[in-house]
Amino acid sequence: MHYIGVDIIEIPRIRQAISRWGEGFLHRVYTDLEFRLYRRKLPSLAARFAGKEAVIKALGKETKGIGWREIEIVTDPDGRPAVYLHGRARSQAANLGLSRLNISLSHCREYAIAFVTAETG
Repeated sequence: MHYIGVDIIEIPRIRQAISRWGEGFLHRVYTDLEFRLYRRKLPSLAARFAGKEAVIKALGKETKGIGWREIEIVTDPDGRPAVYLHGRARSQAANLGLSRLNISLSHCREYAIAFVTAETG
C-alpha cells in the first residue's frame, strides 16, 4: 500500500490569517516548537501549513479529529524537514502500520508546497 499526500498554499493566505486572527491563529495551528522556530518566517510557516495538510492526506480517511498541533514539522540537524506525530495523528499512523513519514517542503514568493510519502513496516 502506498500513502502519499501533497498540498500547495498561497503564502499571502497565511499572512492574511495572521493579520486577521493574530497569534491566536499561530498557536492554534503550530506547535510551541514550530512557533518559536518559524514565527517570523512567513514562507516557512506556509510550507509547514501545507505540510500538515499533506500529512493528513497521507494518513487517509480516518483523520477526523486530528488537530493541527498533532503534526509537527521541524528541521532536523542535518537540514532536512522531519515530521513528528502526536496524539490521534500518531495513533492513525500506527493503525496504518506506518513507520516513517518523509516530507519535502518548498516555496517561492507566492506559493509553498509540501509532498509526503509514508513507509510501512
